[in-house]
Amino acid sequence: MVKGNLTKMRVSNSSPVDYFLRFNDEEVHLNPYLGRKVSFAFNGQINCISCGKLTPKSFAQGFCFPCMQNSPLNSDCIIRPELCEAHLGKGRDLEWEKENHLQPHTVYLALSSGIKVGVTRNSQVPSRWIDQGATSAIRLAEVPNRYLAGAIEVYLKAFVADKTAWQRMLKNEVDNTISLTEAKKELSDKLSDELRQYVVEENSTIDFNYPVLKFPEKIKSLSFDKEAVIEGVLTGIKGQYIMLDNEKVLNIRKHTGYYIIFKQD
Repeated sequence: MVKGNLTKMRVSNSSPVDYFLRFNDEEVHLNPYLGRKVSFAFNGQINCISCGKLTPKSFAQGFCFPCMQNSPLNSDCIIRPELCEAHLGKGRDLEWEKENHLQPHTVYLALSSGIKVGVTRNSQVPSRWIDQGATSAIRLAEVPNRYLAGAIEVYLKAFVADKTAWQRMLKNEVDNTISLTEAKKELSDKLSDELRQYVVEENSTIDFNYPVLKFPEKIKSLSFDKEAVIEGVLTGIKGQYIMLDNEKVLNIRKHTGYYIIFKQD
């Protein structure tokens, strides 16, 4: 038995990907429990992932209401990087912005169901791709800050999606006819000269294999807000989702900050 406040699962790019369920300072390697019964019990306590205070409700995947409004971890440019103003010396916390947004960023193409464009700090490659359940990914451009990454993403999302179709991703409904290298060339040619200068020459793709015994044909999404105890046989892990028997899936990222008691047979 392990207990504590959930945080995002740690991943290691092995084949298959290794997943570690984290509770404050403890973690559990989940892969060995595939095919075995596991149980998650929520005791009703939620702590804000920013300030640590108790909150009766989780906002924006783990924040109390004040931190949702004020924490740099939940600023508008987290979701929309084109809104980042760190390069202008602006932001909710300038020191945090320097450490996180005035850093090299990668614009990438990933295949999780269809093709999508996305943005992440260089230091988050390839874990960001694994968190989204991508079966393969390729670096398209490297830029010195988050704003420029967002500018490229905005330009390209007129041609490809910028969000993951999570249900299709979990069902493993992947369009394998798509070539990421060809898509990269086609999309790079659409960029303006100002943005095209950041395109990287390297065209190698990274493929990912996930620890899944059986992909669900239908999806039943579970939440601790509705069920205090969630249990079943662990049938797979992909993205930040845990798959249980009877087509049940649990989004761990959604429940960061929740105090959970984890047990396994």
